[in-house]
Amino acid sequence: MIYPDNFEQKIEFQKVRQLLSEQCLSSLGREKAEEMRFSASRDEIETHLLQTEEFIRIRKEEDSFPADHFYDMRPVLKRIRAEGTWIDRNALFDLHRSLQTVNRTVAFLRRGEDKTPEYPSLLALADNVLTFPEITERIDRILDSFGQVKDHASPRLSEIRRELAATVNGISRSLNTILRKAQAEGYVDKDISPSLRDGRLVIPVNPSHKRKIKGIVHDESASGRTVFIEPAEVVEANNRVRELEADERREIIRILTDFSNFLRPFLPDLQNSYEFLARIDFIQAKATFAMLTGGIRPPIDDRPLIDWIQAEHPLLHLALKKQHRKIVPLDITLEGENRILVISGPNAGGKSVCLKTVGLLQYMLQCGLPIPLKENSKAGIFSDIFIDIGDEQSIENDLSTYSSHLLNMKFFGKHCNSKTLLLIDEFGSGTEPRIGAAIAEALLDGFNRRQSFGIITTHYQNLKHFAGENRGTVNGAMLYDRHEMQPLFRLTIGSPGSSFAVEIARKTGLPEEVIARASEIVGKDYIDMDKYLQDISRDRRYWERKREEIRRERKRLEEIASKYESGLETIDRQKKEILTQAREQAEQLLTESNARIENTIREIREAGNDREKIRQSRQSLREFVEKIKETDTQETKKPRRRQQNTQKQTAPLAAGDTVRLKGQSTPGEILEISGRKATVAFGMIKSTVELDRLERVSGNQIKAEKKSSNARDLLYERKLNFKQEIDVRGMRGDEALQAVMYFMDDALQLGASRVRILHGTGTGALRQLIREYLSNVNGITRFQDEHIQFGGTGITVVDLE
Repeated sequence: MIYPDNFEQKIEFQKVRQLLSEQCLSSLGREKAEEMRFSASRDEIETHLLQTEEFIRIRKEEDSFPADHFYDMRPVLKRIRAEGTWIDRNALFDLHRSLQTVNRTVAFLRRGEDKTPEYPSLLALADNVLTFPEITERIDRILDSFGQVKDHASPRLSEIRRELAATVNGISRSLNTILRKAQAEGYVDKDISPSLRDGRLVIPVNPSHKRKIKGIVHDESASGRTVFIEPAEVVEANNRVRELEADERREIIRILTDFSNFLRPFLPDLQNSYEFLARIDFIQAKATFAMLTGGIRPPIDDRPLIDWIQAEHPLLHLALKKQHRKIVPLDITLEGENRILVISGPNAGGKSVCLKTVGLLQYMLQCGLPIPLKENSKAGIFSDIFIDIGDEQSIENDLSTYSSHLLNMKFFGKHCNSKTLLLIDEFGSGTEPRIGAAIAEALLDGFNRRQSFGIITTHYQNLKHFAGENRGTVNGAMLYDRHEMQPLFRLTIGSPGSSFAVEIARKTGLPEEVIARASEIVGKDYIDMDKYLQDISRDRRYWERKREEIRRERKRLEEIASKYESGLETIDRQKKEILTQAREQAEQLLTESNARIENTIREIREAGNDREKIRQSRQSLREFVEKIKETDTQETKKPRRRQQNTQKQTAPLAAGDTVRLKGQSTPGEILEISGRKATVAFGMIKSTVELDRLERVSGNQIKAEKKSSNARDLLYERKLNFKQEIDVRGMRGDEALQAVMYFMDDALQLGASRVRILHGTGTGALRQLIREYLSNVNGITRFQDEHIQFGGTGITVVDLE
């Protein structure tokens, strides 16, 4: 169930529907976009999402899918149901092209059907769809490729058109003869040619000569300077043309009527084919919209659940994309003991946008649309979604804003259950705050007892307390940067948020005495509680930033460790390969040496006293030994080359060497050397430098230094954004001390040499508290008051090691 009736308008789903309609190729798909409805069936939702996911793959991977001639022929087919009616030529041409689209679509989806189908969910749509080759073949016999009726569509039509062409040619010859004669006698200008009036061929003549040519005057020009005469010689022929044209029309109607009679038995199946085309058009529109917004099909459980990571509001995403801005994604979880999320925070901080994002994405999902979030998110199914947002006051129904909210709450309390998602904005507002907050708390307790799920936004402290103390509810906060005084639009779950009312009032310029008086009225406890909430929010941001830095550093270390492990494995493998190769070579050498020695001994024995043969055998053995020595010498030269490369680094510099200035990292190339100076190209800049200021660098050395600089870049980026001054004026002692602690941590880590702490003069208590802390911090050489001209005792200057 969806409540209220204007639910789609409240979450702006009508804009999503409009964007989908704009992506449709025809009225077929637009009709399906209007028919799209909320569903609580997991199987139905999964089917729609799988179809869209498969079409996204088609869009990304395929070029042959038909994407034209999506025509809605259902009204035409409905008109020709009655006997004696016929389809007109233009509609027949559209029917032919749209049926070809159906045929090509079905053929595309059925390819490889005997194997594992590529797009099973889309293929299921084509199961009972007929392709009607006999209809397209019959249309091919009637129409040409431009949609005109062929001469040979019937024997009678062919005969009529032949006679018509012959008659028209005869009229043209007669008119040309008459025209040339009139031109020769000066009745008609030389550049005049026959014209057409009311379907009859005529000659343009000056009014003063119209009596010179016998015939019928059919028309005259707007200026009255030309009359159009049909010569008497061609009147009968023109009449025959009219008769033949009428015969042609009657024959075409007869052909179209015969075709309509042939088509009539196929009408029910044709309706089914166009229903298939409508679904394909709508699915491709959903796929296009999903690609524009980054929508995906998340894993879906058949139970109420929201576990979304980096979810985005699709309409806000598209709007910010046009402005070249990035959206802040939303991480949110509703399940188990945390079913109802109570979100607090400053006005314009994003609470309502967060609520609308949840409502819109869940509704889109249950309408079968992919939603923009990360792949490791999980989603569930709700039977009901109720929303209360905006002003529903009605003068006609004597309904105030608060009364309308109470009527909604009455409906919610009566119909909500464990499968209901409640979306309530500014819960309890619109009446006297104390009783409004009490009624809101009682309603929240009722929703929680019914095990409902929900997103509720509020400023009331009692609702924050309730969410923190009761199982089933949990606090959430929209973060706010109190130093920049602007919202961060980020949701954190687990702690309530501050409304930052005092800070925002101070920023807008409200008088300080008004703010002080307001603080007295609400009391110290209330102000302290708000400050504690601000402290929690600030601390959370600080530790989130630290955690992100640690994560990035850990990732970098893992990459380095992986690289070294991979290098060690490569070295081990190469070592084993070298040892194996050396062992094989040694064994081969030993075998070959033994064989050669044995062969030499045998030859000497066989030679007996033949000294020449003995000498040859010994010479052959010596040559073999020399060959082995030569091979060994070549192997030992390899490490020598490496040694030579090392020596090359200390060799004199020469033109073409890659060098850099000592103490610098930018490499350059020596163009020429003149005496003790060299001309070096550093990128596009040429410079003359003393040789003793240059050092040679290798390509590998440059690459290694680039890699090591990545880690320094992260640190450098933080240094650029680090401000060497902190202002803690106006803060309470513990709040100021905590801010200074975080500030000093960053200063020491980033290697700052001097920082300034603005604490003001006042009673001196804050100055004393900060200095007691500084005296116990390692890495500080000294701290002192700023010069009297720059602030004196109101500022502490800290020098770091």
